[in-house]
Amino acid sequence: MTRLTGTALRVTIFIGETDLWHHKPVYTEIVRRAHAAGLAGASVFRGIEGFGASSLIHTQRLLSLSENLPVAVVIVDSEERIRAFLPHLDELVTEGLVILDDCEVIRYVGREDAR
Repeated sequence: MTRLTGTALRVTIFIGETDLWHHKPVYTEIVRRAHAAGLAGASVFRGIEGFGASSLIHTQRLLSLSENLPVAVVIVDSEERIRAFLPHLDELVTEGLVILDDCEVIRYVGREDAR
């Protein structure tokens, strides 16, 4: 089990939920590659409203604009491991925003029976 405490790096990837990589959602491929790379974890969050570089507001309130809602993929691990993972994002994220933040991990505990 990966132990992660103290100083870490968080990468957050903002993309659209309809962004595809080889006919699959980009967020699914990011999570798959993060898992394959042995990173501590990845989570995908679906936004209910937002806009990006296109300046078009996407919202779940209006049916006609509810397509391609914002999605954020958040990954936290050591700086070395996150920076080694960044080339995957260069390949996968053709539209969107990728940001890095320093953070401090206070507690990272998995389930005993998880496998």
